[in-house]
Amino acid sequence: MLCEKCKQNNATVHLTKIINNKKIELHLCEECARRTQDISFENPFTINNFLTGLLDSVQGSPLKVDYIQTTTCSKCGMSYGKFKQLGRLGCSECYKTFNEKLMPLVKSVHGSKHHTGKVPKKAGSLIRLKREILTKKKELSRAIDKEEFEKAAELRDKIKLLEKDLESNK
Repeated sequence: MLCEKCKQNNATVHLTKIINNKKIELHLCEECARRTQDISFENPFTINNFLTGLLDSVQGSPLKVDYIQTTTCSKCGMSYGKFKQLGRLGCSECYKTFNEKLMPLVKSVHGSKHHTGKVPKKAGSLIRLKREILTKKKELSRAIDKEEFEKAAELRDKIKLLEKDLESNK
C-alpha cells in the first residue's frame, strides 16, 4: 500500500482516529508520518502515557487547572498533576485524596470499583468454598425475594453440602 500523502513510499504507519463516531484512517510512510502533527515518534508508548490517556478519556469534562495544581496528598505531597505525569501514586493516602478522579478510571479498566482478587488453585480450596457459599447465599436471598421457593430449596441444600465440605476440610 502506498503512502496517502506522497504516493511514492510504502505506507508503514497506519493511524486510525475516531472523532464524533466518524472513523478516519491514514496510511503513511514514515517520513510523512513524522511531519504529521497527530503522531509523535519522540514520546514512546509507555504504560504511564496509556493510563494518562485513559484518565483523560473517563473524566467526562476537562479538569480545571486549579484542581491539577492545588490538589495534593496531605501525607506525601503528591499533586494530581504529578500523578498524571508519572502514572503512579505516591502513597496509600493518594487513593483517598484523588478518589473522586481515580474511581472512573478504575471502573473503566477493571469493570468494577471493588477488587475481588484471584484464589490460587492449589492453596485456595477453603477460600473457594467460602466464596461459593457466600454466592449461593446471595442467590438464595434473591430467590426468596422473588418467591422462587423451589429454586430456594435447591440452593439451601447446596449450601448445606458446601458447609459440610468446608467443615470436613478444616
